[in-house]
Amino acid sequence: MASKGKTGANATEALEQMVTKGTDTMKQNFDKVMGGYDKLTAFSKENVDALIKASNAATKGIEAINSEILAFSKQSVEDSVAAAKAALSAKSVQEFVELNTDFSKSAFDQYIGQVTKVNEMIAATARESAEPLKSRFTAFVSMVRQAQPAL
Repeated sequence: MASKGKTGANATEALEQMVTKGTDTMKQNFDKVMGGYDKLTAFSKENVDALIKASNAATKGIEAINSEILAFSKQSVEDSVAAAKAALSAKSVQEFVELNTDFSKSAFDQYIGQVTKVNEMIAATARESAEPLKSRFTAFVSMVRQAQPAL
């Protein structure tokens, strides 16, 4: 009977060790999962922050572009009115044609300059808007590489 008692004690001790080991393993795995969850939460927050920065940059850029186009349009109308008044006060057909030709050349040059300026503003806005998203993509690629097992 004494040996049965020892076997029971060994079994109880083995069971306690198994439960302790299982509890420790479960706690370690839970801590790993929570650490991963915390990393994922932080990563997602940084993604949202980057999206907000990109949206703000796009909004500011679009506002600046709209202001530039509005100012150019206003100036074009004023220049057209002034050119029309000058052309109507011409004393000869030749003077009228010269005034009209000069205005047309000037208006075309201003238009080309404005198109170039607006295109540059659009490109700058696109770059500024994409930068926060680009950095988050780079962070994502880095995170994936770190998570991959070594090959």
